[in-house]
Amino acid sequence: MMSPKGRKHCRSLPFDVLVNLPDNVIDVILTHLPYKDAVRTSVLSKKWRYNWCRLIELTLDESLWETQKDLLNPTAKFTKIIYHLLTLHEGPITKFTLDIANLRSSPDIYDFIYFLPRTDIQHLVLHLPWKKLYKLPSSLFRCWQLRHLNLHNCLIIPPLAFDRFDRLVSLELCRVTVSSEFLGSLIAHCSLLEQLVLKISETSDIIEINAPMLRSFDFMGNISFICLKNVPLLAKASLISKSSSTEAGNFDYAKFFESCSALEHLLLNFGYSEFFADEVPTRLPIYLNRVKRFHLPEIMLKESYKLSCALCLLRSFPYLEYLKVEVLNVWPVYNEVDSIQESLEFENFSNVTFNHLRKVTLVSFGGTTPEMQLIKLLLAKSPVLVKMVIYPVFYLDTRSETLAELSKFRHASPTAEIDYHMEAKTE
Repeated sequence: MMSPKGRKHCRSLPFDVLVNLPDNVIDVILTHLPYKDAVRTSVLSKKWRYNWCRLIELTLDESLWETQKDLLNPTAKFTKIIYHLLTLHEGPITKFTLDIANLRSSPDIYDFIYFLPRTDIQHLVLHLPWKKLYKLPSSLFRCWQLRHLNLHNCLIIPPLAFDRFDRLVSLELCRVTVSSEFLGSLIAHCSLLEQLVLKISETSDIIEINAPMLRSFDFMGNISFICLKNVPLLAKASLISKSSSTEAGNFDYAKFFESCSALEHLLLNFGYSEFFADEVPTRLPIYLNRVKRFHLPEIMLKESYKLSCALCLLRSFPYLEYLKVEVLNVWPVYNEVDSIQESLEFENFSNVTFNHLRKVTLVSFGGTTPEMQLIKLLLAKSPVLVKMVIYPVFYLDTRSETLAELSKFRHASPTAEIDYHMEAKTE
């Protein structure tokens, strides 16, 4: 907060200082203001009146028409405001954001997007109303300069002549309808693509990810329809399965990770899918030697199949440094408790040591036998462990009892600390 002396000094500045600022300085000031406030600067002076029309980044969202007493139809206000702003705009636009996801009615967006190919648009964000599936106008596919494309809630049917965005570096598609064939072809022809986000619920065919420059991949949907064909530089992956086993069928993770030799960070949510074609192997046929961080959200340790999958991957990451497990506590499948306890026995890890594991975080700890067995195993097999952090479920208040029992476990690392947080939250 500015001191009273500083505010007094600002009020004493001559108005000419503001009026006579160079155009490039004014442009920098306007780019750091919300778009609505940038437009309001037109009342400062004649010199400032049309400076906002030269902004190269436009963010058009609900803030343009929302007021405390919003009595007009939002769609009508939206259409009028957007047409007015685009008509007055001068010069290139490098970044265009249209975020109307919460708009109740569905305006016609075709004319708004039509002007984009006539600009030097490099970054395009379209978050459209979720109640209607918008077909993207063909004019969008003439934005040859695009480097970043972010689309929500739309239907993608490209023109026949289109085959690529040569300069695309990042692509995000959420709740879109697009053919697997076109999506795979688009990714393969974006030779510079480094970041890919796909959140697609409806997929009928295999989507091949052939992206030699890809470094980050986030996916949510039916994971059995994803084929990582060529991703030699992929360092960070987030894979969340949202399909049931009957939809996904059997899926072989042994083949899935074959081209992920550079993988360092992995978040994997098993969901309800069956990931191995046959019985879960002890480990993958290849070691992923660069994986340093492994995050397992919503893992059911009480279910032997999911636990076996997790242990298979742990054995396959010999250089793992950080492990985070978020437990999903549900009732175990009948007669599975014995097999779960057996899979965590030390005999099954006689040739495994987590020589690089430095930190373990356990979220939603419920004090169950599988959880205690997993902690016991990790403590005994991690000679350089520095810290184990435990967050219990909100109703569990057994800190002293848990710590007393954990103190009896063998610690391979003499300096390992156990932090038991009463707050049931993640880090």
